[in-house]
Amino acid sequence: MDMRLKGGADYPAAFANSSMGAKEFVVLMAALMATNALSIDIMLPVLPEIADALHISAENDRQWVITAYLLGFGGAQLFYGPLADRFGRKPVVIVALIIYVLCSVLAAFASSLHEMMFARFLQGVGAAGTRVLTITIVRDCYSGRKMARVMSLVFIVFLSAPVLAPSLGQAIAAFAPWPSIFGLLAVFGVVTALWVGRRMPETLHPEDRQALSFAGIHHGVRLVVSSRQALGYMFASLAMLSALFSFVTSAQQVFTVALHAQDLFVIIFAIAAGSMAVASLLNSRIVERLGMRRVSQTALLGFIGFAVIHGVVAVSGHDGVWTFAALQSGMMFCFGLVGANFNSLAMEPLGDAAGTGSSILGFVTTTGGALIGFAVGQQFDGTAIPLTLGFIASGVAALLIVLVTEMGRLFRAVDTGEA
Repeated sequence: MDMRLKGGADYPAAFANSSMGAKEFVVLMAALMATNALSIDIMLPVLPEIADALHISAENDRQWVITAYLLGFGGAQLFYGPLADRFGRKPVVIVALIIYVLCSVLAAFASSLHEMMFARFLQGVGAAGTRVLTITIVRDCYSGRKMARVMSLVFIVFLSAPVLAPSLGQAIAAFAPWPSIFGLLAVFGVVTALWVGRRMPETLHPEDRQALSFAGIHHGVRLVVSSRQALGYMFASLAMLSALFSFVTSAQQVFTVALHAQDLFVIIFAIAAGSMAVASLLNSRIVERLGMRRVSQTALLGFIGFAVIHGVVAVSGHDGVWTFAALQSGMMFCFGLVGANFNSLAMEPLGDAAGTGSSILGFVTTTGGALIGFAVGQQFDGTAIPLTLGFIASGVAALLIVLVTEMGRLFRAVDTGEA
């Protein structure tokens, strides 16, 4: 059996008695992560059709179709970690996928905005398990730079979802009513649950299972709060996610109203998402040599630079569809180098409570990012100015948090060589 991932990362010891290979492991983890990306991005081209069908009169109210999902996705993450630390990773992720499938079907039959928000919130609750368990399973098997590299490989495959999802949603809407999109999501959830059930081994050792108690949750919270690194990079991730959610929430309106380029939306969205995939590929090749801090902090400065240029262009009234595409792609490329590394840096000190720690990090970053992103999206005024100013604010906030976390020292390598 090939015991090494391409590039040198050790094959997971937990899979020693499993027929699952390293490549299949990466693809399965990517499929679990893609559950969330698909659930958001496949909706974007058909938001006007959904709004018409549900009689949503205020244009900015259609953003609730995305935000309700994100709030369920963020809030539920707080509970999956303790459950996974008690009952194991495999059964919990299967239950989460079952919830996701049932609520996808429920959303297909929604007849009002409130029914859709309810179904989407619960769909997000189910999808939350896939996010928490993916990071937890990878943390069970790897640590340090190797974890960051494997997460980058996962992100390379996972990022095919936002590249393809808007086009897929648009294609489905051209031949079938919008509820068919939720039917497709339900089928994807069923297939992924069967894949996990038949192929994935349990990565939590029986002796490491923790009692489902307040003490166990308190232990995970204490680990996060007492670790300068975990706490700092958690809030830095929150700031960066708020930028991403700002874009996702208002992107369709920006292209339709501000840029008058609705027909190019899926193409440019795919280009921006593709730049994140390229960044993840690059990160997987350089992070073990350069370290997570050097790569992510350099990319953060690049993100801020692109955001400032984008803001100046937008405020001066010179923003066009191709300048928007170029600058947005530059920011997403930098985001791709930041995301996996910030997550890995936050998770690194939480090894003995990875499930609970992942839940806390996911809850804080996703819920906070969704609320800030929604607030920015609600400022949409027919131009891209509020969005670009939101990008600048998010990037600067993340930089300030990292500076405080690292006590003013950027680009340093840790003596252990792990980060």
